[in-house]
Amino acid sequence: MAAKVAVKPEPHLPKSRARTSYLAKRRRFGYLLVLPAVLALALIAIYPLLYNLVLSTRFDVLTEPGTQHFIGVQNYQQLLSDPNFWGDLLRTGIFVVISVTLEFIAGMILALVVHRKFKARGLVRASILIPWAIPTAVSALLWKMFFDTRSGFVDFALGALHLPGSQLVWFNSPTLAWVPIILSDMWKNTPFIALLLLAGLQTIPQEIYESAKIDGASSWQAFWALTLPLLRPAILVALIFRTLSAMLVFDTVFVMTGGGPGQSTEVIAYYDWYKYMVSLNFGFGAAVAVVISLLALLLAAFYVRILRQRGGFMT
Repeated sequence: MAAKVAVKPEPHLPKSRARTSYLAKRRRFGYLLVLPAVLALALIAIYPLLYNLVLSTRFDVLTEPGTQHFIGVQNYQQLLSDPNFWGDLLRTGIFVVISVTLEFIAGMILALVVHRKFKARGLVRASILIPWAIPTAVSALLWKMFFDTRSGFVDFALGALHLPGSQLVWFNSPTLAWVPIILSDMWKNTPFIALLLLAGLQTIPQEIYESAKIDGASSWQAFWALTLPLLRPAILVALIFRTLSAMLVFDTVFVMTGGGPGQSTEVIAYYDWYKYMVSLNFGFGAAVAVVISLLALLLAAFYVRILRQRGGFMT
């Protein structure tokens, strides 16, 4: 009787090769899905940026038709030698630091308050978004009326409470004119920061706070050691969006002071608008826009680097 010989079946296509082919098909399908969004982004954002970059290397003044020509980096040289640019950049930086710091603190407090459970919490959460939903120009006009010397609510309230400042002409002072601008900006944008931080707070498990309480940690220790580190992604998004938005502030300044008195409240976006829309120097205005874009990228990179460092919050 012949012995049976076990025949090993022929192997099929290697699993690794089949998996690689499957993943490649899925990757191509994914690229096809995002292609319309990429094309739309290229048309809406990338193309204008590239066109603006090219325009910044040309002499292009609308009041001098037929004289457009390539001038290289001369617009940038003229920009960097303009003392008004550096003054506006300094004022913008001071405004960004003050407004974003105050808005972040107020937004954090507001987010912590509405994160707690209490009656009508949903109504309160919805109502705090009202200032954010109001157009910036309307908000600025409202606060300008509040600080009006003759009929404003602020001077009336200070006088009724017998507090100093009831007779101040806010918009005639280079320093005091910033007070209504910053308050208007805070009232408008603090709910946005609070909303982002609230979304981050809701992703933190409550069990870790219970464990910290059992270990004897105080509320402040739990906030510093647990809440802030776990909120880093939300904080990063809030600070990047808000800083870039504050850096480009224009509507509030334009409506409330028009850059005055003098140039004391003129910011970099106002400077760019003036070069574009008043001086009609499109090449120079494009150079200003390119510099602003570079500064915005540097600020975003700074936030990412600081807030993603290991070992504690912002250390």
